[in-house]
Amino acid sequence: MKPDELRGHLDALILAVLENEPLHGYAIMEKLRESSSGNIDLPTGTFYPAFRRLERLGYVRSAWSTVGGRRRRTYRITNAGRRALDGERSAWRSFSSVIGGILGPASDHN
Repeated sequence: MKPDELRGHLDALILAVLENEPLHGYAIMEKLRESSSGNIDLPTGTFYPAFRRLERLGYVRSAWSTVGGRRRRTYRITNAGRRALDGERSAWRSFSSVIGGILGPASDHN
């Protein structure tokens, strides 16, 4: 997928990945890649503005940690982030239901 195709959804995807465990930036990118069977493979530079935005909003907190002998910033979802993720999931279900009703299988008009 292209970055433009994910516009407006990247924050929710990051929050969903962080829902179960705190992760460093590269691990978040890898989880998205793995979870999407390689379809979400965005440039690294796409993620860091999103991490900063989510932190400014109070949806994630970050701290430096050592992973594999390297210092990395690890991100953790906050309670506010969990509430935002719940809202994003609800909005996504509604959106996909409406669009799916229009773009769903074509009926046979013969």
